[in-house]
Amino acid sequence: MSEIVNVNWLAITVGTIVSFLLGWAWYSPKLFGKKWAEGSGISLDSTDKMPVFAMATQLIALFFLAWIIGITATNNALFTAIFTIIAIASFVASAGGFVKKSTYAIVVDFGYIVAAGACMIIIQGIF
Repeated sequence: MSEIVNVNWLAITVGTIVSFLLGWAWYSPKLFGKKWAEGSGISLDSTDKMPVFAMATQLIALFFLAWIIGITATNNALFTAIFTIIAIASFVASAGGFVKKSTYAIVVDFGYIVAAGACMIIIQGIF
């Protein structure tokens, strides 16, 4: 139980927030958003129609991933963190395949999870 509690909560919090903001930029029309939306079969609506449920669950998922990264940092288990990130990204890619997203959209989703995880690992190293 101590490996769950004795983590760097500042790094977990910062990792969660920075990764969420990374997602905001990642899926923006200026980066990958337009082509990702086309490949996902959705439209990028104005900010008054933000998908609140999706964003809330994304924030929760990022928090738990940051916590897992924090646990692996406490236990010097970098490969466990990397394998966890790849597993989650693979599940996301698989789900994208089932709903028939384009290859581009699947790669963007996969890449975001990997980038968010890498960001969290770097933040654990900084803090």
